[in-house]
Amino acid sequence: MSSIIAAKQVSKLRVRAKSRARPAAKRVYHPGPPIADEVGLLEAAKRLRAKDPELIDRLIAIGGPPPLRRREAGFAGMAAIIVSQQVSTASATAIFGRLQERVVPLEAAEIAKATEEDLRACGLSNAKIRALRAVAQAIAEGALDLKGLGGLDAEDAHKALVAVKGVGPWTADVFLLFCLGHPDAFPAGDIALQEAAKLALNFKRRPDAVRLERIAERWRPLRGVAARMLWAYYRGVKSRSGMALADASR
Repeated sequence: MSSIIAAKQVSKLRVRAKSRARPAAKRVYHPGPPIADEVGLLEAAKRLRAKDPELIDRLIAIGGPPPLRRREAGFAGMAAIIVSQQVSTASATAIFGRLQERVVPLEAAEIAKATEEDLRACGLSNAKIRALRAVAQAIAEGALDLKGLGGLDAEDAHKALVAVKGVGPWTADVFLLFCLGHPDAFPAGDIALQEAAKLALNFKRRPDAVRLERIAERWRPLRGVAARMLWAYYRGVKSRSGMALADASR
């Protein structure tokens, strides 16, 4: 009898070990249609409010309806975001304007043909030149389809972009959000977004990217809409207080 009981206990332990070892299945959040216009954005905001009514009402009271702020999809949109990294809005606008004048049309194939001297003359750093060329090469080789990313789950689209050397998490998420209108893209590493969350949620400290990612889980698959509303709220708070804005996503 004791041997039978022991055998059953061993069997149970094996089953438990197998269940613990089995990786959890990835939960896929289908993003739905891209946010292409103000009507679509307002409809998405209504759906988001159903998930978190108290917070959304607070954001709208200060920030108003979320602005659309769509950018050009495709290579030109990605180029504009790469150019804007770690520089002021005024500098980014000037550099991108020179790039558009020298590389006509501003497409992947033309960037590949442009000389280093031409690109440096626009005001681009070596790192940004390398990033632009890497994106152009990935497109030419068929490894990257910028416009096709909008239909993917946010994580899969993000991974496809950051796989390109020189494209970081912030660049990837801002491209998905503003160029493709991806409703669930969420640049958790954005400083202004973190500051907005701190103010809106009454935190003592600004949440880092990891904590903000966890907080944003409750807004899936509309995290991108939440990001737009948080930015608008942040601008509203700062304009009322007369304080300088952190450089939010342009």
